[in-house]
Amino acid sequence: MTHPDSHQHAYPSDIAFTPTVKALQSRNGSRDAYARMEEEHGWQTRLTPDVAGFIEQQTSVFLATVSSEGQPYIQHRGGPAGFLRVLDDHTIAFADFAGNRQYITAGNLAENPKAHLFLMDYAHRRRIKIWGEARVVDDDPALLAKLMPEGYKARGERVIVMTVRAWDVNCPKHIPQRFEAADVAAALQERDERIQQLEAQVAELKREAAVRGD
Repeated sequence: MTHPDSHQHAYPSDIAFTPTVKALQSRNGSRDAYARMEEEHGWQTRLTPDVAGFIEQQTSVFLATVSSEGQPYIQHRGGPAGFLRVLDDHTIAFADFAGNRQYITAGNLAENPKAHLFLMDYAHRRRIKIWGEARVVDDDPALLAKLMPEGYKARGERVIVMTVRAWDVNCPKHIPQRFEAADVAAALQERDERIQQLEAQVAELKREAAVRGD
């Protein structure tokens, strides 16, 4: 697998900002701003600890691949937090659980290794886009066992390993704020317990007032 730093791009963002994209940016007035971004603080190719933590917190992500004919395909991947594992600062891997057995993603990667991960944190209105190349590993049971979430009721069939070439964090504009059902339930339980405590305190104060004859 080619290391991301070895790919011949003037800037990491060139993986997405093709000449045609840059021409459209120029036509629509945004090229100067993105040119400054490229020069001053462009996209990164290595996963920072903050981004690695964000990746491993996700329970739902989207993986995009492309067939040899150029047909894109986006597949949802889900699991408990930590099912996405950052193996080092340019490698992400996860167990591929048994599903509907269409094998579109695996087939696309056999023909074209280019892949994209789209991660969305609705609660904190944060999204990260990751470009790279991915490969399917069918013959490494030790790695598969290592990546299987403990206690999760799923059957791992293979491993998908992605080498990161570039990543970018988008602004929160237009991201609806949504929360996990489990987090909402926990917050409501905490609220109800606090209400019960306050009601008990009020009842005790009323009893004390009655004894004093207030």
